[in-house]
Amino acid sequence: MPFTNMVKCGEDSESFAMKVKKTAKTRIKAESNAQIRATLSFPPEIYESLKDIARQKRVSLAWVVRDAAEQYLTDKWPLFGKKVRDH
Repeated sequence: MPFTNMVKCGEDSESFAMKVKKTAKTRIKAESNAQIRATLSFPPEIYESLKDIARQKRVSLAWVVRDAAEQYLTDKWPLFGKKVRDH
């Protein structure tokens, strides 16, 4: 079956093709800016402190952890930390 014939009921092939093209562009953009997901465990008191910081700054907990990690890298390895912040 040709690609242009793969349409939903009531949808013409041109609009379907445009949706597929838009989705592909979004996926490519997302992959170029992709981040790696990690699962972390914290002692309860550190977790609560991080949540409090996030609440006070009105940002996500993930943002606080990323910011702390970037700061750590900058402090420990200044040249590597600078690379991280430039991205």
